[in-house]
Amino acid sequence: MQSLRFVPAWVCGLALAGALCWPQAPPSSASRPSASTPLVLAGGTVVDVSDWGRSAKDLQDAIVVVSDGRIVAVGSRTDVPIPKGAWVIDCTGKYLIPGLVDGFAGMNSQGQANANLYMGVTTVVASADDRRGHLDFAANPSPHLYLLDSIGTTDNWSLLIGHREWTAKLKEGAHPVELSPEDTARQLNDTARLGTRVLWLGWDLTAANTQWIVAHAHQMGLVTYGEFISTPYRVGIEAGVDALLHMSRYELGVIPDELQRPLAEDAYGAAANTAYDYSQQLPPTDLHLRAYARFVAAHHATLMPTFSLYYQSLPGHRNLWHEPAAALLNPVNMFHPPDRATGELDYPLPTWTRHLPGSALRWMEEGQRKKADQAAMRLWNINESIYAAHPHYLAATGAPVFGSMPGISMHIELEMMVRLGLSAREALAAATNNYSMQFGWNELGLIAPGRRADILVVDGDPTANIWNARRISGLIVDGNVLDREALLKLRR
Repeated sequence: MQSLRFVPAWVCGLALAGALCWPQAPPSSASRPSASTPLVLAGGTVVDVSDWGRSAKDLQDAIVVVSDGRIVAVGSRTDVPIPKGAWVIDCTGKYLIPGLVDGFAGMNSQGQANANLYMGVTTVVASADDRRGHLDFAANPSPHLYLLDSIGTTDNWSLLIGHREWTAKLKEGAHPVELSPEDTARQLNDTARLGTRVLWLGWDLTAANTQWIVAHAHQMGLVTYGEFISTPYRVGIEAGVDALLHMSRYELGVIPDELQRPLAEDAYGAAANTAYDYSQQLPPTDLHLRAYARFVAAHHATLMPTFSLYYQSLPGHRNLWHEPAAALLNPVNMFHPPDRATGELDYPLPTWTRHLPGSALRWMEEGQRKKADQAAMRLWNINESIYAAHPHYLAATGAPVFGSMPGISMHIELEMMVRLGLSAREALAAATNNYSMQFGWNELGLIAPGRRADILVVDGDPTANIWNARRISGLIVDGNVLDREALLKLRR
């Protein structure tokens, strides 16, 4: 399913020593200070996204000192001196937030890399698969890419598929199948040696294998994403899986045992269809759904709903092609992109319908659209009930699939979380420090000493209105200042 590597974002940037206003473009290399010159962001408000977004101890008129790609000091003007000879950027009246993290997405072109950065996404847990394509490792500049691999099943997109000893073992047949316990153990060790950060536990894994993988992954410091079908969700959650992926998947946790048991042998066919029909038709007020929501909230697992994948089927959506960053995106590199003119998803009809009259085709297309919209609304209502139990959330887009777009859809995800009921600060935390809280990724997520210097300077308070998170006037990655507008000028 997935295949990628870690790619650091080596990007251009710093300029001009002395106290300056925020630069509109990076200076020439001739005026660039030495790599050892500290960068200081002075006078802005550092937004607090700690404690799952429940803390609100914003630091006004702050001094943030950056050196060698890391944040070395944060505090008030009285507490943090400005280093001599530092390049000082005046951020008075602006707000400083950490770079955004997309916890599940593809990135198969320079255009998608630029779109992510332009929209403030500085880290992507990237997936290479049959819908998202291969990662563009040559992209420069690029967000930080965190390595994700499948585990425990055959997979044509696995990181290990190109390794001679794994090629035959991992090759899929008609459907992926579960590996033996011995092969799973060896695969875990081999993919960890490649630098894998996240393991995807997929449809075919049965309960015992899931429990073993989660336990051993945690011993090795690896993160686990659960997208279960064969494994009952309660088993995966009790085993300690770190995140449950997709709002269209984790609702299977409400199905009764008599529908779950057949899934161990039939994760793709009639049994799975029956299970999905049951879970999606369940009334949002059903006591079983409420109990499941409380169960999730009481355990370690966070929810990664990827609302963006359903955005075009939910009320109030807009045409994302009108976004400036969308000009960087090629529909050829997207799976089921929306129509450029309307922003709506198309629903192709079977080939046998091609001889029908135009009026019949339009009627059938509209019927497909209404069916998709109704299914999305049912899932949304289910997620409103799950949210009422107050589980923790992580922001991810699933881009570029089913109308979601790199970078752009991260802000859609934040908007949808606020629509669900999270505060703007809680939504912002879901795309930043919640990844530190849940996964132990303490190199990112906060503007604090020791963290990586991925920082967004925005022109409005994002805790007052999440829309302000997109009003980016300054972009810093690895301590380097990027010319954000230049990212829109993609060389094709």
